Amino acid sequence: MARGRLLLVEDDPGLVELLTWHFRKEDFDVESTPDGEEALILAEESPPDIVLLDWMIEGIPGIEVCRRLRRMPAAANVPIIMLTGRGEEVDRVRGLETGADDYVTKPFSPRELVARVTAVLRRVRPALAGELLSFADLEMDIVAHKVKRAGRTVPLGPTEFRLLRHFLEHPGRVFSRERLLDSVWGRDSDIEPRTVDVHIRRLRKAINANGAGELIRTVRSAGYALDDDTD
Repeated sequence: MARGRLLLVEDDPGLVELLTWHFRKEDFDVESTPDGEEALILAEESPPDIVLLDWMIEGIPGIEVCRRLRRMPAAANVPIIMLTGRGEEVDRVRGLETGADDYVTKPFSPRELVARVTAVLRRVRPALAGELLSFADLEMDIVAHKVKRAGRTVPLGPTEFRLLRHFLEHPGRVFSRERLLDSVWGRDSDIEPRTVDVHIRRLRKAINANGAGELIRTVRSAGYALDDDTD
């Protein structure tokens, strides 16, 4: 059974081929078009489960396609991830305010994009996302409450498990200690922000055992991120 129907609106044939291969490999049904007007027709005739939408496409610009999808009853609640080479803050804000659920700047890792799509679907349509979270060679079974890295079981305490789950649901994003406290411990927690560092160290020790590479990146003066590019 497919994990979901994905509409890819992109006019770069090479990127379309690459993303189609990656998403079909993860059991998604993929339909693609380079044209904004056709994308609206496809979404209205057969609403997808999620839309990957490039900003610069043929016909109607992606930002306008996003706006019209949000006004379309059949697709108003379909998650939209914008793909774009426009990395300025004003463009990201404009995309999100128009109705996008996430914003990915080119160039990007197809594997990270698959993880982001899965994370968005998990939030809005859990039945489509399945029960496994993964990134690089790390895998978490939410129902069985088990974590494996490269096939090896990783023992984690309850807090480290919740912390890792949060990172797996938001790969590549940087979170401050305060944001992690809110998301993992709860807004009413009396725990000091520095306590996050202790649990990060414990989590790293567990998932990096036996010489495995670092996956949790420290971003100076900003926080932490799940990222396999730690050079």
